[in-house]
Amino acid sequence: MHFPTVALIGRYQDTGLDTLLTALAGALAQAGRTVLIEADTARNTGVTGFDAATYEQIGQRADLAVVVGGDGTMLGAARQLAPLGVPVVGINHGRLGFITDIPLEDAQDALAGLLQGSFEAEDRMLLTGCVVRGDEVMFRASALNDVVLNRAGRGGMIEVRLDVDGTYMYTQRADGLIVSTPTGSTAYSLSANGPILHPGLNAMLLVPVAPQTLSHRPIVLPDNAVLQLTLTAMGRVDHGASVHFDMQTWSDLQPGDRIEVRRAPHTIRFLHPTGYSFFSTLRRKLYWNRMPQQSGDGAE
Repeated sequence: MHFPTVALIGRYQDTGLDTLLTALAGALAQAGRTVLIEADTARNTGVTGFDAATYEQIGQRADLAVVVGGDGTMLGAARQLAPLGVPVVGINHGRLGFITDIPLEDAQDALAGLLQGSFEAEDRMLLTGCVVRGDEVMFRASALNDVVLNRAGRGGMIEVRLDVDGTYMYTQRADGLIVSTPTGSTAYSLSANGPILHPGLNAMLLVPVAPQTLSHRPIVLPDNAVLQLTLTAMGRVDHGASVHFDMQTWSDLQPGDRIEVRRAPHTIRFLHPTGYSFFSTLRRKLYWNRMPQQSGDGAE
């Protein structure tokens, strides 16, 4: 039997999620699977009749986690499940959905196929890093999409020194600097004119945000590189700067603070319905191969 125990994780703020989760849980139970509902999801949706489980318990008991929501929900779940070795599948209950790639209307059929062993798997890298002040680690986190150093509020540009594997690369003034995984190349990095990286690549992408010197361009680095971003100056001390590991923020950066970033030791396994194509996702989400007047119609 494929995936005898399945956990359901949802963006519980969504209206109607309780009905959807109940339907999915019922279908899984009818297929002979043990169903777990992530504890916060269960508490906030009121879905009952199934065991509630913390992420740690999901890691101990579940063979698969089904994440229902947008990409933000998947980011949070994937960061917690990656060290626990639980694969994930994403059902899009949000808007864009690059990594929650199964449309809501296809959820039941897609899950049925997965339970029968009809799926494709891919492992995606994460980043891990910390904020260091002097000899003290102030903050530590991981990220599936990106680590972003940027100015706070309406202050002026920040100045950042970048060292790669202990070798000086450059110092630049900009609104910010993005260190992205291939998964994150379709997130903030894309908005900052960074390239799209195929998720099968083992690489890190470095993208400046509105650099003062326009010759500072995005660059792709090997995945075993160790980056050190040192905040050397801020436009105005009272506005400051912050660093974001996906949605996890440290907002008390000071000049001299160092952000160390490297590849995380674990990966997250994504499962997709048979026939999944990254390029198909790009065509659908970015409206490739369409006439300009068709770009807002939302059709396939």
